[in-house]
Amino acid sequence: MREIERKFLILSLPDGLESHPASEIRQGYLAVAGDREVRLRARNGRFFLTVKQGRGLSREEAEVELEEPQFKKLWPLTSGRRVEKTRYEFVQGDVTIELDVFKGTLSSLCLAEVEFSSNQEARAFRPPDWFGEEVTENERFKNKSLALHGRPEGGP
Repeated sequence: MREIERKFLILSLPDGLESHPASEIRQGYLAVAGDREVRLRARNGRFFLTVKQGRGLSREEAEVELEEPQFKKLWPLTSGRRVEKTRYEFVQGDVTIELDVFKGTLSSLCLAEVEFSSNQEARAFRPPDWFGEEVTENERFKNKSLALHGRPEGGP
């Protein structure tokens, strides 16, 4: 499956954040090599193994749901390569904005991701005024990089 996604820094949280659906996410990386990553994710009592390949706006993605015992067996292998965040969902027109508020050593970092059904739709998207700089092409703000290296220094 192809994932088409743009990512933005969030400099200040929007009003009414608590009124939007939210979920707690734990994710860790089993392997990262070049433009490929293999990740585990726990969200709302469900568990996933995801492989992503590629860089930038459009990447290949394959996801398989795991049973909790499988997840628990693999999770220790992600030690030192994890992120935790609360994800809020906002609907804006035909798209859903996923706002991630990070925890732990990444606290105060907030990123928004917006997925699209086509490159044309992605290019036409106009971010709301509470979005900051776009970091879609900035590898330092990918979740895998945050898990491996922590918060980027020196801004975008």
